[in-house]
Amino acid sequence: MEALVSAVIGDIISRAISIMVEKSRQQTTAEEDLQRLHQLLLRISTVIEEAEGRCISNQGMIRQISIMINQMFRGYYLLDSFKCIQKKTNDEEVSHSSFATSKFNPTKRFRLLPSSPQIDSMVIGRDISKDLKQVILVLENMVADMKEFAIFLMSYPRMYRQPYGAYLYLDKYMFGRQMEREQAISFLLQAEPLGGGNLGVLPIVGPGLIGKSTLVERVCDDERVRNHFSLILRYKGNDLKGETATTFRDHCVIKHHNGASGEERWLVVIELLGDVDEGAWKRLLQYSERCMAYGSKIIITSRSENMASVGTTEAIMLRCLSKEAYWYFLKMLLFGSTDPEEHPKLTSIAMELALEMCGSFIFAYSVATLLRANTSARFWCRVLRMAREFRQKNNFVPGEYNEDRMSRYAWSIAETPRDSDDHKVFLIHHSHQKGPAARDEVPRITTVDLICGAWSAMPQGKFEVLCWRSLIPPYYSYVCSCEFVQHKDHLDIEP
Repeated sequence: MEALVSAVIGDIISRAISIMVEKSRQQTTAEEDLQRLHQLLLRISTVIEEAEGRCISNQGMIRQISIMINQMFRGYYLLDSFKCIQKKTNDEEVSHSSFATSKFNPTKRFRLLPSSPQIDSMVIGRDISKDLKQVILVLENMVADMKEFAIFLMSYPRMYRQPYGAYLYLDKYMFGRQMEREQAISFLLQAEPLGGGNLGVLPIVGPGLIGKSTLVERVCDDERVRNHFSLILRYKGNDLKGETATTFRDHCVIKHHNGASGEERWLVVIELLGDVDEGAWKRLLQYSERCMAYGSKIIITSRSENMASVGTTEAIMLRCLSKEAYWYFLKMLLFGSTDPEEHPKLTSIAMELALEMCGSFIFAYSVATLLRANTSARFWCRVLRMAREFRQKNNFVPGEYNEDRMSRYAWSIAETPRDSDDHKVFLIHHSHQKGPAARDEVPRITTVDLICGAWSAMPQGKFEVLCWRSLIPPYYSYVCSCEFVQHKDHLDIEP
């Protein structure tokens, strides 16, 4: 009986202590929460960078790292939001013209009390404050379990070159898809189960310009994959309809040949725009199972989610980056190794701009090129207003991925006379991509040139512009067909 009473009392005391600790945590100031969040993010980011530099094959660890990365992005997003408000000045151009007036402002619920500039003087919205404490709690739990995770992590070999955290060559590596890459590589290297067929099929599905080709290219360039397969082939067409066994092989190009490999395993990459012809797909599978050695694999990419059903394993679904991850990406493009905290005005504008860009990688690279050339807050505000007008003109949904939807209107922000009623608008008719072999055929005029008015002579009629040229495989150039029109009914873009 005494033991039972003692156990009950001990449980009551333990619960009381837990309640007191929880109350103490809830009573922390915003500044203390931010300091704690900053410390946790430093620890988490260090572990993530170490993990992304190792060849991890365990699917459970890959999922765990993916969760850690998402929470890291979420934490940095909140941290930057708070810092923007903490250090924001009373500059009317930023606080009223561009940042505070937007209903999509990520920190619109924050208010500064006029009596104090300190962060403790903020009246923080309940939802934002709750998010902050929730992120801290999640990260604390992750850190608490880090010891066991680190032991498992150290058992995996290092990569030759770490792909993450390089501010100076961000445009030369694939951002935000490291875990999807490891998932694809893990599938390619694993043996197919006996009796289940000798051919594994991995679908990679996602909207246009989301990075499917880039992901496949990075997977095929991995040394583990190249050493595992004797031959890597890429199908040149974008529709299997009408293909036979003979024509299909003729329409494939060799991406890699490993003559030193004693195995005859093949990897075939098929990139489609939409659904696959059912009859052609069955014929291809029958041919492949007869002709390819055991352990051969197929990667098939498509914009259609229906293609997920053709795989022998779970499809990799590429989605738009979360707003937190996209902000992290854009922040590195804009500020590089510079601390954004040193430029609170520009950081505030950039956070607003990130939501207007609808998750577009191409838009991010183009705008970053434009803004890095002119670090005036006045100029950044003009770009923000034009990005917002571009989104509204094309009926794009803020914060959602719209890259696969055809944009029709884009506005030039080049200087125009104040007394002029005309405003030059370039109308986008269609867009397409060109491979590395066509690098000499891409137009010299870029979208940045159009926006800045940096062209020697006004193009006449329809003309092509270079939206972006990728610096990583498959080295695509993205081109738009445009035409200038005169438009008088427009928003005033002058500051």
